[in-house]
Amino acid sequence: MNWNQNLLYRHMALAMGTLALSACGGGSSGDDSASSEPAQNQQETAVAGDAAAQSTFKDNYSPVGAFSEPFAEPTIIVDGETVETDEKCVTNAEGLQECKPAAGTMALLEDGRLLYLNALEGTENVELSIVAEFGEVSVNDQSRVLSLGEDDEPQWLKPSPLRAGANPDGADSETLFNNTPLAVLDGLLDTADNTAKNDGALFCSDVIGMADGSVLAVGGTDYYSEPGVDGLPLGVAELEGVKNSRIFHAETNSWLQSGDMTYGRWYPSLVTLPDSKVLVASGVEKLIKPVYPSDPLNSGRNIVQTEVYDPCTGTWSVNPSTADRSLPLYPRMHLLPNGHVLYNAGGQAFNPFGQGYDQALWNIVATFNPDTQSWTDIGYAGLPLKLDEIGLGELSSTLNLTNLSQEQGSSLLGDVLNSAEDLMTAASELNVDEETLKSAIGGGMRGSTSSTMLPLKPNENGEYTDAEFLTAGGIPSYALLTNPGGYLPTDQSRIDTVRTNGDEVDYESRLTGSLNQPRWYGTNVLMPDGSVMVFSGGDRDGVVLPGLEGAIRTAERFDPETNTWTEMATGIRQRTYHNTAVLLPDGRVMVAGHSPINTGYLSFTDLSDLGFAPYDGRDPSFEIYTPPYAMRNDRPEILSAPKSLMPGDEFTIQVDQAEDIDKVLLIRRTVMTHVVDSDQRAIELPVQGRNGRSIRLKMPETSNVAPAGVYMLFASKDTEEGRVPSVSVPITVKTAGSLQCSGDTQLADNTNDDSNLLDSVVGQF
Repeated sequence: MNWNQNLLYRHMALAMGTLALSACGGGSSGDDSASSEPAQNQQETAVAGDAAAQSTFKDNYSPVGAFSEPFAEPTIIVDGETVETDEKCVTNAEGLQECKPAAGTMALLEDGRLLYLNALEGTENVELSIVAEFGEVSVNDQSRVLSLGEDDEPQWLKPSPLRAGANPDGADSETLFNNTPLAVLDGLLDTADNTAKNDGALFCSDVIGMADGSVLAVGGTDYYSEPGVDGLPLGVAELEGVKNSRIFHAETNSWLQSGDMTYGRWYPSLVTLPDSKVLVASGVEKLIKPVYPSDPLNSGRNIVQTEVYDPCTGTWSVNPSTADRSLPLYPRMHLLPNGHVLYNAGGQAFNPFGQGYDQALWNIVATFNPDTQSWTDIGYAGLPLKLDEIGLGELSSTLNLTNLSQEQGSSLLGDVLNSAEDLMTAASELNVDEETLKSAIGGGMRGSTSSTMLPLKPNENGEYTDAEFLTAGGIPSYALLTNPGGYLPTDQSRIDTVRTNGDEVDYESRLTGSLNQPRWYGTNVLMPDGSVMVFSGGDRDGVVLPGLEGAIRTAERFDPETNTWTEMATGIRQRTYHNTAVLLPDGRVMVAGHSPINTGYLSFTDLSDLGFAPYDGRDPSFEIYTPPYAMRNDRPEILSAPKSLMPGDEFTIQVDQAEDIDKVLLIRRTVMTHVVDSDQRAIELPVQGRNGRSIRLKMPETSNVAPAGVYMLFASKDTEEGRVPSVSVPITVKTAGSLQCSGDTQLADNTNDDSNLLDSVVGQF
């Protein structure tokens, strides 16, 4: 029985009991004094029970939770003047739209405020076709900081620089004719050098929380036309990845420029390593025309080279070729309890045609060992086939053209399994039952899907060795196809289990109950009661045919105890592409975003009257989802806790309901973009002892489990209606030397910002 049914049955029983008592009183006969006293006692008991229920639940209680009314930034600066308006955009003197930014990327800061970044800024000024015009009308994306005051009163603040200040002198663009005799025709073949207003967009960067609480944004977009001619408004848009890394510091509300990567990356993924360095993988140097005359082997696919960022020096280093791997854009990556990095066979892909000639390799789950700087293939996603157990642990590396070597080739046993069809045949030859094979049709790489690490739990020895990952919805590859997938999303949900023993890794996958409806681009949030919520998204792939997907507003909740999904409250606004959702310190969820591509890659045409998602520009609004546990009056309260912890620390917290507390979760603060937060994790801390209001807890022994950074600590109790967590307290997890250095950064150049948009270091609404 799930928690909604439990509560419903409880209220039904209470109501039926009251009706029964009323019927007994009305139909009694004989000696009233003999029967009225028990009835009165029963009624008093029922009333007392009802009063207790009322004292437990707030007046607004709902077993599915509730969304707040949407709210948005109140002003737009137009032609140097501040205009207060409820509209999303206002036309300036040049006839262009000035619009409020949407939260296409959102990060919970150490102080509880929210940093967010716009997405696809400038699409509202496309008149004919985004393909033909966006290289000219696009603008570097704005950023904002949102804070909630008393009674959730929102306030907005403008960081400095407003658009994060990358490449004010132009980007080092890799055009088609670089290093060729035709390069002298620059300006007649492309417009890469014609403007600085769109050479360093934050859009399509990845973001990650650093050990000191700052936020690192890596990569992004350099827009231009190719072919295109300077001075003409039309061409063929190109989106090129930039090499920049930028750091947002909350204490100064400012962006600082850090070191550049060797490779420009559009749609990369970041993950924090145990030593607080940051691994970057994938991304593409050029999205539309990935042709590189100076590096022909890397043409036609995503970047295979990986790099590592050192926050102490602010510099990047390229890993050796053993660390190369073909991955989808925004690959779903997570740090495992043994310090390896898992690629979970999910990512962004341009379905149904794909974009890389080697994209069949994206179906294979693998781990990266930072010590040996090499990958091991551990399974074909969703299939009961363990590659390392049958001698194919280097399958992807062998089939990677840049890594091909005689030694790797000879390590394969028998014929090379170079296609999904062969892998399915091999699976059937392993005496796998028909039902398992049937479920495996949903295996392989998932496009635009979530990948959520479920809470890490210690074993009987107090060690963290196993990790489970929930993958739900997205576009399946149907296991048999070599392209990333189709057009329609799946309702399938699965849990991948990764067991570690030192450097040894074991992988298996199982199906859970399905989503209540197929969902593309849903954003998952791990909740402090151990459940997973999914918000927003669409019923079709909105990148294939933008504007023709229906929005999904009803949230769903996954219960790891029952492996089932339950429909919860329905949001107010429709949010499909570039939606976000972030867990707040009080256990509620901030839901935002919706920055669609122009309808049919042309101009915005709103087809919402026909039942499709709204395509009238970006949505700058926010909604707060309040789960049922936050609608109670009996939530536990953490009275005191340490401000910082180290791996292996034993520590004590004070809780007002200590005798009822049976679970404590340490949850890393969310930094979310494109339904990805590679550092997302929750760690269940074992209770070592109790004494009155004091609960003694123990941190994991290594930073493999809890990397340095800022976290939230929740204590929870079990009730008839489900687990009820406290409001969190902030905790900084440190490691030796993790906060003893700072990157070699400089104030990001402000010349990318329009002077009328930023009058001071920090502009406050």
